[in-house]
Amino acid sequence: MGLVESGKLPKPLTSLLNTSRKYSLWIFQWGLACCAIEMGAALGSPRYDVMRLGVIPLPASPRQADLVCISGTVTDKMVPAIRRLYDQMPDPKYVISMGSCANCGGPYWDSYSVTKGIDQIIPVDVYVPGCPPRPEALLEGIVLLQERIGKEDMATRWKGDPIVVS
Repeated sequence: MGLVESGKLPKPLTSLLNTSRKYSLWIFQWGLACCAIEMGAALGSPRYDVMRLGVIPLPASPRQADLVCISGTVTDKMVPAIRRLYDQMPDPKYVISMGSCANCGGPYWDSYSVTKGIDQIIPVDVYVPGCPPRPEALLEGIVLLQERIGKEDMATRWKGDPIVVS
């Protein structure tokens, strides 16, 4: 077993790996409803250039993505597809839940077919609230996730609490 697998990395090597991971996030977009328009504006328009933050917005498949941004109303019918997407991503993987519907069901929380938050299916790292949230809120969520990745210890990856963008 090597140093990475045992979780006993020297501090300079941990810092180097965290810095390289934090500025090379490949984001897979999973837009399901109106929040997808705002996510598309944040990731595709020249006004909000995410590539200056070190985020590459268009991986060819989930097997190449480090980060998935789930935005919009998640129905119970979508749950197996989202779970399969998450399972196909390589470790370490990160999740941003964008919008009230993805966070907690939003205005449709009382419906029989709406999932009451994506965190019931997969672990979420950053919550971006709003209905729909502004593109700036998604960028702030990405920056907060990058700060968390920079301070991350490989051995305690899932012991942290999720980040809520205020």
